[in-house]
Amino acid sequence: MTAVWYLLGVLAMVVGISVSIALHEIGHLVPAKRFGVKCSQYMIGFGPTLWSTRRGETEYGFKAVPLGGYVRMLGMFPPRIRGELEPKARSGRFATMIEDARAESLAEIEPGDEHRAFYRLSTPKKIVVMLGGPVMNLLLATLIFAFLVPMNGAAAPVDGAVVGSVSQCVRPVSAEPTAGQKPCTAADTPSPAAVAGLRPGDEFVTIAGEKVTSPADVGRIVRTRADQALPVVVERDGQRVDLTLTPIANEMPQVDAKGRPVTDASGAAKTVTAGFIGTSTGSPMREYDSLADVPAFVWYVTERTGRVVLTLPQRLVDVWQAAFGTEERDAEGPMSVVGVGRVAGEMSSDQMVDRTGSPITLSLGEKVASLWTLIAGLNIALFVFNLIPLLPLDGGHVAGALWEAIKRGVARLAHRPDPGYVDVAKALPLTYAMSIVLIGMSVLLIYADLVKPVRL
Repeated sequence: MTAVWYLLGVLAMVVGISVSIALHEIGHLVPAKRFGVKCSQYMIGFGPTLWSTRRGETEYGFKAVPLGGYVRMLGMFPPRIRGELEPKARSGRFATMIEDARAESLAEIEPGDEHRAFYRLSTPKKIVVMLGGPVMNLLLATLIFAFLVPMNGAAAPVDGAVVGSVSQCVRPVSAEPTAGQKPCTAADTPSPAAVAGLRPGDEFVTIAGEKVTSPADVGRIVRTRADQALPVVVERDGQRVDLTLTPIANEMPQVDAKGRPVTDASGAAKTVTAGFIGTSTGSPMREYDSLADVPAFVWYVTERTGRVVLTLPQRLVDVWQAAFGTEERDAEGPMSVVGVGRVAGEMSSDQMVDRTGSPITLSLGEKVASLWTLIAGLNIALFVFNLIPLLPLDGGHVAGALWEAIKRGVARLAHRPDPGYVDVAKALPLTYAMSIVLIGMSVLLIYADLVKPVRL
């Protein structure tokens, strides 16, 4: 039965991803047709066509590799020069590639369809067409959250660090597993947190004059300051309280720069002698539970996704180190569709575990809500990622349209002739290079999701 639930979770995610891609492409197709652009194909996937049907002038269908989709619009590349002059002969592999792509694009324009080419659209219309796909993903995510948040509520961490528990005495991590459950005795050393008077629920404001914005900041600050008296400011019941905390040297789990435990080749946690205060900390949580909270929650998810995209090169380095090393995957890092499917399967079949290794059992309603949340998060990721201003992404076409508008605006102000359409075909070498990067990123993420999956 577990396998059945796992497959159902994966199937639900496959359907969700396919619908998300289909709606993304509809976001391009509808405004393009509305503005008169001739669209010859609307396809979900890439590679050989599995099924298709023609409605009017557009062929609709599915292809063998369901990792994207496209709308084929007439005249994506403008003529290299205006008028009826033949293009000048050019040499070089890239020049030949550009001329061939431009010639193929222009060859699709049949007599009477010249005015229906994409490149002839005004800048605002080009932007509407290219942003239609990402905006469709954003709208779908918003609709999902508009249903889930009022029905189930949602919680999200905000900046800061809250004391979850306070150890009353000091015990090294190498102590017997049950040592932490035994009551403290007179022979035990009181923990610095207990001596300082820290309480569960206290929110760190500053430690040693440094602002605390995350639980990782607490460990980063105190670990290197053993036996140093540190001024601490916490917020307690809405008021600031000043305390003095003196970390002591203790055997602690070794962590990386992001506060994640470091393990050896066997998977065992490494230890190191560092400053210890005796608290567990977590991020403060903001609760979202009404329809009025939906915009704020959508912004929260979008902003967090944007952080991942802006730091994507470093995130991919982290994924590489996790896939081929001993580090754990970052739960907020990038995943492939394989990883998303795996999470969905584990969630549906009750194979997820918490940080202590204990199994997490969800009710049927919680499973359904979690799967919808994954689909909504995926749509937010599609929205943000496609805004990157590089071809072949939608943001690259938007950047080209904006550059065209700027050039024409400057020419008008300077009373110079209209410079014409921006030759986006010249960006094809960069487009192909970007495509290779995207393929390489996908391969890395798929491999990492198979050998070192993300544990939520």
